[in-house]
Amino acid sequence: MKLATLKNGTRDGMLVVVSRDLQLAVSAADIAETLQQALENWDDVAPFLQARFDALQSGKADEAFPFEPQNAMAPLPRAWQWLDGSAFDSHGELMDKVFGLAPMDRQGRPLMYQGVSDKFYAPTEDVVFASQEEGIDFEGEFGVIVDETPLGVSPAEAASHIRLIVQINDWSLRKLAPIEMKTGFGWVQAKPPCAMAPVAVTPDELGDAWRNSRVVMDLQVSWNDKPFGAANGEHMSSGFDELVAHAAHSRTLVAGTVIGSGTVSNHNYREVGSSCIAERRGIEMMDLGEAKTAFMAFGDKVKMQVLDSDGQSVFGAIDQQVVSAHSNNQ
Repeated sequence: MKLATLKNGTRDGMLVVVSRDLQLAVSAADIAETLQQALENWDDVAPFLQARFDALQSGKADEAFPFEPQNAMAPLPRAWQWLDGSAFDSHGELMDKVFGLAPMDRQGRPLMYQGVSDKFYAPTEDVVFASQEEGIDFEGEFGVIVDETPLGVSPAEAASHIRLIVQINDWSLRKLAPIEMKTGFGWVQAKPPCAMAPVAVTPDELGDAWRNSRVVMDLQVSWNDKPFGAANGEHMSSGFDELVAHAAHSRTLVAGTVIGSGTVSNHNYREVGSSCIAERRGIEMMDLGEAKTAFMAFGDKVKMQVLDSDGQSVFGAIDQQVVSAHSNNQ
């Protein structure tokens, strides 16, 4: 099934069920007022949400209405926890080559950091930055949302707690990142809030494209209406089952925890393109001796979406513009 959150004047919005083709929606507020509430009571409410989805698909849902992404918030407008991995080795290896860094000894551990979770931008919401001189960059990712996940779960057990899959734009300020990394305390200024595509989907909705706890689909990215990349999500060195188990090693994950894949990247990035500007700049530095592509400027737009084999958008699109905190356009 597919779920979304519509604006209703509250911080957490109203939960709705969305048709597979993203054309119709129906309120689920009588089942669970918000997605967070649904996740906290998943075993109890999921059968009722599924029944409503089935009714919507068969044209039998009372009070169905057109689904309009511009009225959608992020599926989780705020979350208890946002943990982002870096599970695409081609991206990390490229960055190491560009900066002349020795490969990191991870000792079998995936990379992961904790980011801003008290706000996720809506899919069509303008993204506000203080300065365009700090290296504004988009990062296309996939993510999962879990229900309550016990401390110490195995990857196989963790997989059973993945309830929803989402598409994410993990905004970054590239010129601040190296400064904060050198402190050893992690990112704060370099990692503003992320954005989510309007629709969260259950793993079964992806069919064969959900394989080994990975999204085996292309993430299509365009920048100012020009194609930028279409990397496939299959090539994670650690699947989402392993990322969830890693996050739950020493803590119980509360329902509504969001875990990201890191920038979607493939080893043939010269052919398929990239999901962030930093990677393209890295390729240019290797091929041309210097980066030619600038980071984003105010007024720039980025769009990200995943299309199925029929050309239908799976999660809906993230379609955002970068604006100045000091302008009247925010």
